[in-house]
Amino acid sequence: MTRILSFLSLGALFGFLLTRAEATEYNRIAGMFLFKDMHLAGVMGVAIAVAAIGLRLLKSGTVKPLGNKKLDVQKKPYHKYQFVAGITFGVGWALTGACPGTALAQVGQLKVQGIVVTLGILTGVFAYLKQQKPPQTAEGAAQLGDHSPVAEAPAL
Repeated sequence: MTRILSFLSLGALFGFLLTRAEATEYNRIAGMFLFKDMHLAGVMGVAIAVAAIGLRLLKSGTVKPLGNKKLDVQKKPYHKYQFVAGITFGVGWALTGACPGTALAQVGQLKVQGIVVTLGILTGVFAYLKQQKPPQTAEGAAQLGDHSPVAEAPAL
């Protein structure tokens, strides 16, 4: 129960920070995609820089991961539909003014657009899962890695 509360607290903090950075405002998002308002691009740039520095510190051993677990970062393989998926994601983000993270923050703000986008995301996920043929064994699911629709969820 404590883990669930900590995850919910971190999610709420993340949503709060997205809201404070104005990442849930359609005009800010549209302005970024139209190259008229680069505020959000700056926010994302700072987030990428902080993550890169943190990852470098973790990989070098200068900073220990939480729980003293070994950090194992591997390069993800390229899949032939990633380019099309990226374009689809970007177009959807530009049209709706929300990506998955900001959509959930918008739901927290009770914005209709966030609720509609979240329902669209869930519909897409369920449609994807429905058309997937599940592996017959746990080993088959493990071989699919992060792309498996039946991969085990982490224990809470």
